[in-house]
Amino acid sequence: MRSLLCVWGFVIMSLSGFSQFNYAVSNIPKSLLSRAGAVVVNSNESIEVKALDEVIYKGKKVISILNAASGGYGHIYMYYDKTRQIKSVKGIIYNEMGLPVSKFNDKDFRDQSAVSDFSLYEDNRVKYFHPAITSYPYTIEYEYEIKEKQSFYFPDWTPADDTNVAILSSSLNVVCPASFNLRFKEINYRGKAEISKTAETSIYKWSVSNLPAIKNEPYSPDRLQYLTIVKLAPQNFAYRNIKGSFTSWKDYGKWINDNLLIGRQELPESTKNQVAELVKDINAPKEKARKVYEYMQNKTRYISVQIGIGGWQPYPAAEVDRLGYGDCKGLVNYTKALLQAAGVESYYSVVKAGRFKQDILSDFTSLQGNHIILCLPFKNDTTWLECTSKYMPFGFLGDFTDGRQVLACTPEGGKLMRTPNLSAEDSKQIRNASFKIEGDGSIRGNMLTRFEGAQYNNHDVLLNEPYNEQIKKLPELYPLPNLEIESLEFKKDKGLKPATTETLKLFSGGYCSFNDGKIHIPLNLINKYPIPKEVTNRVNPFHIARGFIDEDTITYEIPEGYKLNTPADKKAFEKGFGSYLCDISISGNKIIYKRKLQLNEGTYKPEEYQEFVAFCELVADTDNARLILSK
Repeated sequence: MRSLLCVWGFVIMSLSGFSQFNYAVSNIPKSLLSRAGAVVVNSNESIEVKALDEVIYKGKKVISILNAASGGYGHIYMYYDKTRQIKSVKGIIYNEMGLPVSKFNDKDFRDQSAVSDFSLYEDNRVKYFHPAITSYPYTIEYEYEIKEKQSFYFPDWTPADDTNVAILSSSLNVVCPASFNLRFKEINYRGKAEISKTAETSIYKWSVSNLPAIKNEPYSPDRLQYLTIVKLAPQNFAYRNIKGSFTSWKDYGKWINDNLLIGRQELPESTKNQVAELVKDINAPKEKARKVYEYMQNKTRYISVQIGIGGWQPYPAAEVDRLGYGDCKGLVNYTKALLQAAGVESYYSVVKAGRFKQDILSDFTSLQGNHIILCLPFKNDTTWLECTSKYMPFGFLGDFTDGRQVLACTPEGGKLMRTPNLSAEDSKQIRNASFKIEGDGSIRGNMLTRFEGAQYNNHDVLLNEPYNEQIKKLPELYPLPNLEIESLEFKKDKGLKPATTETLKLFSGGYCSFNDGKIHIPLNLINKYPIPKEVTNRVNPFHIARGFIDEDTITYEIPEGYKLNTPADKKAFEKGFGSYLCDISISGNKIIYKRKLQLNEGTYKPEEYQEFVAFCELVADTDNARLILSK
């Protein structure tokens, strides 16, 4: 133990006291300023594991903020709760020349609830400090000490957590007893951990230096593909006096089920009786589950408490039942309890939710994920429920959690399972419109749009808004000139294939333009795909996170006495990442315009990005085409 104390004393000495280095921005190597909004001049972070229920975090960071657009990198946020205590924090702010202009300590931090408005987790709070800086560049230096009463979760070490951050020097040291088995996974880390061990102590070190900022490239893949990250997890851990192990996903899933969930599905007898009454005439388990899910949606509402802040254990089902609200953990656990009362089995499931489809990493058992969903393991018909939405159809996850590997926590242990994937074929936006062109160039007509799959929620900004508010929002969705909405119907179909339908009757003054007595009709002002930014010497692969299909059919009735100057036309082009079709036909006094754009989800070679830009430019050129009518 003496050896451990000596080593830790050396680490403390390296962190204590503010440095006398000259932090003039001009001292930063010019090679690190290219593409950088901020530069980590020096970052030394240390973790000391004293016991399973005592972990000390210490750090000292020096960051130069180069411009106002990157001002957020100078903000400090420190979360705390009953298991996490902020022992100290202090710092100095330097101007561009490296001269100190102000100091700060914990008294200068604002302290507020870590969640908005109200919460089941009133003890979770955040301290934050935003420097009152108006002149850039500047440098912020600060050091902190935090004490944790758990070893369940170690944060990832990410020297640069964004693309426009350069690193002059950054390191992480972990000091722990020799009996403490630290597991780690290095992602995009050049080299290997420096590990030294004695009979009493194990020391792990990772460091990077002189890393230029990674180029911020549009359509980049998930950051795990290109940022340097070291993930940490213990073999054995303790959380609020509950001991567990990350030996395997099976063991960890069983630990969650047996320690975090057991005993938290108790419901009041009155609620059990309501559930029994709901399903008394239903035999099919899936239909019972549908009825219970809709009951839960009508009774509760969601509050935003993320898994890392609001704790890892759901509040008891009886509390959620009484209060009528909860976070993802609480609502999933409550729904699980209701289903249990109806005799339907379900699994509490951990998922990495978000825009990118991220799998739970199968080769690194650890605390992962940021959201909880519910799995119903019906025979040959596994069904998944999103319990935080009052309006999501039964058995439909949407693009927030579809198509990724998740951890289902069963009584037998954890199981890695995969949620259903919403492909491009599943995710369609189908629009049919019929417009009459008036002699003054205005149009009037009807438009019906159907949204499916990943596009089901496309226009949910209209959902549950008063009719007048929906009308006000439509010009943001359809930027037509002088748009007037004469009628609107917005419906959600929650059937086997969920779809949203939007029916409009509209008028657009000045939709067409006049030139030399001719009417110019824009083919497509309703649905345009943006041209991505060009990137020279691209480094990252380019990634289409979500595939989709848009189909538009618009019929224009031309004014009496006019004729179309151009013949029918058809254009089509296709690449591996997508295809496009534009078909213009004529039938009597009607012009029929058909457009189909398909993008395919996937990761493509960096050199293919220029082809993608050219593809989108060709789409835009075709979309911007105009038909000309003459008398």
